Amino acid sequence: MAISQAAVDVCTNSGVNVNKRQTTNSEIKEIPLLGTDCAIKSQVPLSAYTSYRVGGPAEWYVAPRNIEAMHASLIYAKEEGLPVTVLGAGSNLLVSDRGIPGLVIATRHLRQTHFDPETGLLTVAAGEPIPGLAMAAAERGWQGLEWAVGIPGTVGGAVVMNAGAHNSCIADILVSAQVLSPDGTIETLTSEQLGYSYRTSILQGSDRIVTQATFRMQPGADPALVIATTKQHKQHRLTTQPYDKPSCGSVFRNPKPYAAGWLIEQTGLKGFQIGNAQVAQRHANFIVNCGGASAWDIFNLIRHVQYQVQDRWSILLEPEVKMLGEFPAAC
Repeated sequence: MAISQAAVDVCTNSGVNVNKRQTTNSEIKEIPLLGTDCAIKSQVPLSAYTSYRVGGPAEWYVAPRNIEAMHASLIYAKEEGLPVTVLGAGSNLLVSDRGIPGLVIATRHLRQTHFDPETGLLTVAAGEPIPGLAMAAAERGWQGLEWAVGIPGTVGGAVVMNAGAHNSCIADILVSAQVLSPDGTIETLTSEQLGYSYRTSILQGSDRIVTQATFRMQPGADPALVIATTKQHKQHRLTTQPYDKPSCGSVFRNPKPYAAGWLIEQTGLKGFQIGNAQVAQRHANFIVNCGGASAWDIFNLIRHVQYQVQDRWSILLEPEVKMLGEFPAAC
């Protein structure tokens, strides 16, 4: 199961019985899950639900609103022998032009937020967008998420990849994460149990799905001051990163002590283009869709940048972006 933590439908649930039907019949467009008002749909285009605006269709797609409906979807996938891919906001990933086989489960409609002023704990469902959550905390005078306002993803994805910015990251504030296993088991894992390191956790490559997370915050500050700091972080990202064109955010991990963007810029690759995919002029660790780019254009450009940087610096840049689906061998 690929974990990335985009969406079309919303689903609710009152049971987990599955209306089992053959998925090999290309004429079948929807498969209802009995006991829910949730339907699995076929051949749903994913390009509209990724920040890159590229990618082929999901063979099968479902967007549960609660854990029970999600579990029903997992049961269906298991009974039909379908691989499962989990998507949130569709950021930080590159979906193949050929699409994704199996069942794509969208978590972006899992939304619920609870601020507990007595404990300073913030509990959030996996589908909540990070920027909106950061601003909501700031408006209450809760400190701890100011740095996250420019991260274009959801809570679930941020927990899985230990998202970070401005020298802060999810691991700094996470108390625990609730995860759902394919067999329906729900576990609560602490930050220590998640084995966090730079932009990774034990959940990457795992078959467990983040359903909610609890963060340790600092309530009681002047909301005006927290809002001002949060807006400063947002403005910094807007002025230093190319948000005017579709992208996935940072493409490569920083190979300390170097910054990936600096290495790419010094290699002379700013503005370099394959098809309609381009190394951004404003920040070299961004590859942008200039309009009409294919996933193959972006993939080939990623490989070209890796080759050129390794040739000059003997450093192989490791992609931070997750690639989902089938990609041909690069030229």
